[in-house]
This record gives sequence, structure tokens and C-alpha cells, in this order.
Amino acid sequence: MNTVNATPTSTPVPTDGAAIASSRFWPDVEPAHFRAAMRYDGTVTTARLRGALLEAIAAVNGELAGWRMVKIAGGALRLADIEAEQIDGESVLVQRWRRAVYATAAADLAERYRSFDATGAARQRAEDLDDTADQLRADARAALRALMGVGRCTVELI
Repeated sequence: MNTVNATPTSTPVPTDGAAIASSRFWPDVEPAHFRAAMRYDGTVTTARLRGALLEAIAAVNGELAGWRMVKIAGGALRLADIEAEQIDGESVLVQRWRRAVYATAAADLAERYRSFDATGAARQRAEDLDDTADQLRADARAALRALMGVGRCTVELI
């Protein structure tokens, strides 16, 4: 009698290492949480994932540098110290900052994930990834604007 054991194969998820410390004001980022939240399996290496997160943290923090200085001048030592609504035990400002970082990192990974295959299917996949990256960048922008309390749309009469 022959027995076939059919177990699905999946790429093992690597150990992503320690949390990435941003600065005293901003929260730390857990690479494993990013991997789970954005549904990245082991095909994205730890080095690529951490690199994308480092760049995303730098970009988001740079966008918020002036806003951060105003909040520090107002007495806030950390983002979590700023008076804000709490959802699931966490400040919505922290949640929005994390969303901006995650979306920026995911957009970076999507833009850099290209196939060397020159077939029509590969070209379509690249176009789909471009659309995904654009959507992620829009999500990051929306999170930043919400964090700063700025509207998402400007309308002007001509």
C-alpha cells in the first residue's frame, strides 16, 4: 500500500530580528508585525524587509519633522503622549504613523519586485505591481494627512 502525504509547501517565514528603533519620539517598528500585517511570506528576505522598513521610517519621519517639532515644543516627549483617541488600547496617531510606515515600505518592496522574464505575463505583473505601489503610496499619504489633521482634498473655485 502506498501512502501519499500531500502537505502544501510554503516558503518558511524567516526570523526578522529585533525591533527597529526609530527615535525617542516615534515608536519602534516590529519587522515580524509588518510581515504579518502586510502578508509577506519568506520570499521577501529579512534583509530586504528591514531595508524597506528603514527607508520608510526615514521618509515618514522626514515628512513629519516640522509637525514633530511643534508637538515637542508643546510638551510631548513621544507620539503616544499626544492627546488622541485610543482604539484597541493604542493612540490613533501611533496607528496612523505605523500605517504610513508600513504602506511606504510595502510600496518600496512592490516597486523593486520585478521579474527578469520578458513575457507578456511578466510585463502585466510589473504593471499590476506599479498599480499596487501607487495605491500603497496613496494610503501612506492619507495616513500622514490624517495624523497631522490635514484634509485629504483641496477644492478651489476657478
